[in-house]
Amino acid sequence: MADVGTLNTTAAGIDAVAPKLGEGPTGPRPRPAVSARNIMLYGTLTIAALYYLLPLYVMVVTSLKGMPEIRLGNIFSPPMEITFEPWVKAWAQACTGLNCDGLSRGFWNSVRITVPSVIISIAIASVNGYALANWRFRGSELFFSILIVGAFIPYQVMIYPIVIILREIGIYGTLTGLVAVHSIFGMPILTLLFRNYFVSLPEELFKAARVDGAGFWQIFLRIMLPMSLPIFVVAMILQVTGIWNDFLFGVVFTRPDTYPMTVQLNNIVNSVQGVKEYNVNMAATILTGLVPLIVYFVSGRLFVRGIAAGAVKG
Repeated sequence: MADVGTLNTTAAGIDAVAPKLGEGPTGPRPRPAVSARNIMLYGTLTIAALYYLLPLYVMVVTSLKGMPEIRLGNIFSPPMEITFEPWVKAWAQACTGLNCDGLSRGFWNSVRITVPSVIISIAIASVNGYALANWRFRGSELFFSILIVGAFIPYQVMIYPIVIILREIGIYGTLTGLVAVHSIFGMPILTLLFRNYFVSLPEELFKAARVDGAGFWQIFLRIMLPMSLPIFVVAMILQVTGIWNDFLFGVVFTRPDTYPMTVQLNNIVNSVQGVKEYNVNMAATILTGLVPLIVYFVSGRLFVRGIAAGAVKG
């Protein structure tokens, strides 16, 4: 009897659906592949891509040419004979003032500046953002407001007072002083990002950990950090890009023997001695921007996830 009832129910369902099957497909009509909207969208994206890729193409092909070929004036033509001599000279032989060791010295100075600055600023800002999001204390809103204001103060306004402070404590002109400057200036915006990200995490996790007796550092290290990889990648990319590409702080707070790579690049490109070697200048420019590009391309997907999760909510 049960089998007969099941068959009757199935038949009734088929009878109810059968008339609709003859009516054709339902739902929204699929959009055509070629339309005015798609043409405008992809046309705009193509123009934007060409705007950024064309200078990069010119830089790459120029850096692979010899000077006799460059003097022909065909900047868009590929090299007839590829040479890596401009790259070698830009890295190890180009002169910047009295020194003729290329960008190699500036590269290692930039590494010594960037690595500790990124670690210190992210470590402190992550703890600040976690405390402001989950451990409200008296004056926390005022403290957060001061940090936000600090994120929008122009750097140029504070250069002279910082020079005096670093001089008085004896670290002006050293890599230690520049690391301190980058760490302090990166903290406001990073604290904002971390605070907004931690606010977006489920509050029940924090409350459950508190009920289980977990303290400040236990919750931060065992619960918050494992869930915060995207926002840490965002902070790392922002700091690496900002610090590595910085020129103003590098030229103000260091001396010639501790110049970062960007200052070395400026000295090579703007050198007035000898013949203007455009292939060496292009190779030096690409070498200087290579580190931020690699960092971004390796972790770009996590960067987008972190920005979407932490920079909008809060």
